[in-house]
Amino acid sequence: MRVLLVGGTGLIGSAIRARLSAEGHECVLVSRHPTAVPDTHHIALDMARTTDASEWKGILAGVDAVINAAGALQGQDMQGVHVAGSAALYAACENAGVRRVILFSAIGTNRDARSDFSRTKREGEAALMARDLDWVVLRPSVVVGRSAYGGSALLRGLASLPVLPDMPDTAAIQPVHLDDIVETVLFFLQPGAPSRIALDLAGPRQMAFSDAVALFRRWLRWRPAYRLHLPAWAVSGAYRAGDVAQLLGWRTPVNSTAQAEMRRGATGDPEPWRQITGMTPRDLEAAFLSEPASVQERWFARLYVLKPLIFGVFGLFWIVTGIISLGPGWDIGMLYVREGGLGETFAALTVVAGALADIVIGLAILWRPASRYGLWAALIISLTYVVIGTTLVPRLWADPLGPMLKIWPVLMLNLVAMAIREER
Repeated sequence: MRVLLVGGTGLIGSAIRARLSAEGHECVLVSRHPTAVPDTHHIALDMARTTDASEWKGILAGVDAVINAAGALQGQDMQGVHVAGSAALYAACENAGVRRVILFSAIGTNRDARSDFSRTKREGEAALMARDLDWVVLRPSVVVGRSAYGGSALLRGLASLPVLPDMPDTAAIQPVHLDDIVETVLFFLQPGAPSRIALDLAGPRQMAFSDAVALFRRWLRWRPAYRLHLPAWAVSGAYRAGDVAQLLGWRTPVNSTAQAEMRRGATGDPEPWRQITGMTPRDLEAAFLSEPASVQERWFARLYVLKPLIFGVFGLFWIVTGIISLGPGWDIGMLYVREGGLGETFAALTVVAGALADIVIGLAILWRPASRYGLWAALIISLTYVVIGTTLVPRLWADPLGPMLKIWPVLMLNLVAMAIREER
């Protein structure tokens, strides 16, 4: 079977692609950005801009089924991805005779649209249901598996904290295992499988969000943590900080949209799912017992909560360094440059150029699209400072405040940031 998998590089899409390939099916992946997936046909396409059904015609050639696992988050074009682009895809499927279309929506969107995310997801469902297709709408709850992204990654990160945060105004969730979702997709790709149905994909147990965090903490083999009941203002501040990170291009599960969705919760009725597929959704705790956490999971959990601090502190470090060089540290900078034998004018130009470079590097590190270049520039300029400082003012190596020695811990933090920059 040849399957078009839209959003094939995400958490759910990647798991489906791997299973379909293992089963001998041919996958055609569609995602916004190029990716290196071995032995897979990949098409880089921005779904939000592909709103004409004719643009999908060539892509659908020879396709037997379509799986739409594309999703947009706050700060992205949710209307374009969930509604306009998806509607064009469904129209193209109808025109091309591709009958089977499986859409991944979100649990609860059919009951209460509290945010643009859930509203556009619901409109995307309606666009599919209006077509003469063998459609299936799957609405998963919080998806948990060996891989982690979004809400499941947040659960791991919160589990690594020395205290267990108990957030106010948070409804229950009903985590579902990623493997069960993949099995469900395989079921609906079978010839003669039911169609024109919408199902909640929810695990067998409802739990408070903080209880899910505690469950992850036990899986990661850490002792129970003290439950800290956070005040509403602190939680709102965290969501606002996430909004700022979104504006800087970073994807974060902590933002205003997440706040609205968490107030609604992520629960549903898994009974129709069980009856139609014959599957028994696995309990999260039982799944954890069969897959003990490794040191890699423990590292990821701790680094997940440190990552925003690493990039935030590191970017601000470079910005503040530049500002200080142009302000209260001007005389000290000029003293060092003059000591190296440079004239007054050239010394001033050198200090200004170095300060402006530091500020630009810091801004680039904070802005996600430019962060890779900012980190490389920070690495190169740090090594340049070592060379220049050693050549012009070698006594700095013996300075008790260690201005030359402190560059090396900065370089190590730079390498850590480069190592954890990728989000998928």
